[in-house]
Amino acid sequence: MDSETKTRDYKIAVIPGDGTGPEVITEGIKVLNAASCRYGFKLEFVEYDFGGERYLRTGETLPDSALEELKTFDAIYLGAIGHPDVAPGILERGILLKIRFELDQYINLRPVKLYPGVWTPLKDKGPEDIDFVVVRENTEGLYCGAGGFLRKGTPQEVAIQESINTRYGVERCVRFAFEYTKKRNKKKKLTLCGKTNVLTYAFNLWERVFQEVAKDYPEITTDYAHVDATCMWMVKNPEWFDVIVTDNMFGDIITDLGAMIQGGMGIAAGGNINPQGVSMFEPIGGSAPKYTGKNVINPLAAISAGMMMLEYLGEEEAARKIESAIIEVTGKRLKSLAAGKMGYSTTEVGDMVAEFTAKDSISIP
Repeated sequence: MDSETKTRDYKIAVIPGDGTGPEVITEGIKVLNAASCRYGFKLEFVEYDFGGERYLRTGETLPDSALEELKTFDAIYLGAIGHPDVAPGILERGILLKIRFELDQYINLRPVKLYPGVWTPLKDKGPEDIDFVVVRENTEGLYCGAGGFLRKGTPQEVAIQESINTRYGVERCVRFAFEYTKKRNKKKKLTLCGKTNVLTYAFNLWERVFQEVAKDYPEITTDYAHVDATCMWMVKNPEWFDVIVTDNMFGDIITDLGAMIQGGMGIAAGGNINPQGVSMFEPIGGSAPKYTGKNVINPLAAISAGMMMLEYLGEEEAARKIESAIIEVTGKRLKSLAAGKMGYSTTEVGDMVAEFTAKDSISIP
């Protein structure tokens, strides 16, 4: 958002969703309210009940009228979508993908950052080694749903799934990645992740666009890695990466690997970004229905998603304060990020982050 024209009153659509989604969103809102009080901006939250329970009750996922309402908000804060009594794909396509596509949230932004005190499965790697961002194209590729069946249900069945990549879609994603690398101002290195040796049409387009756009950013170092090599290096040498840009499918895969090396789904958050429109922020871990109502789920991913939302809204100082509070909690309080093993309840973790967000200085014994 343009900091010169924005107001400091924000209207946020909240979709708590399914399973533990409402629990972690409650803690996220608690922290966001603490930040708003401390830094002098206002947040108005409007809740929607989209998710599995509503679908089972009404047969409705996300009505078009609600989609039009969502376009009037400053941002969307999502808990989780996924219900054990609803077949896979119905809620994901009917809610998540519908919002992403209809609101043209063409960037999926996934920070991969290891905080102090958080265990990583990577031997001899610490917070100084794991700190990069994946920019994933979010509205094209294999997720367009283009394709079909021939002779379905017979021994001769053929299934076709097409990856749709447009020059327009690729270029705006690549250009966003260059701008983000420039703003991030760390290693100033942008890596294109693809598979040019096999996907010779789609990634020929990606590679040509990447090289052309790079000419506008001479201060950014660029390189290329096949997706399989990217996965290996994320494990062996994560410190090599600053920002990675890639297509929808590969981005989906490598960001889950990224979540694991930063400590697991309990800390991983992401944003579905429309730089000119309404963006949506969410924890990555899903609805985790087996933990519903037990007050044991880790809310830090949802809190981190709220932090990303504030950064997007232009409240960068408040976002940095929340991150510092998260670091205090992970570094000096939590025994683990795993549900039921944190040493504190969901509510207590939210209370601690909110308390530290509200304080001028933080000192935890």
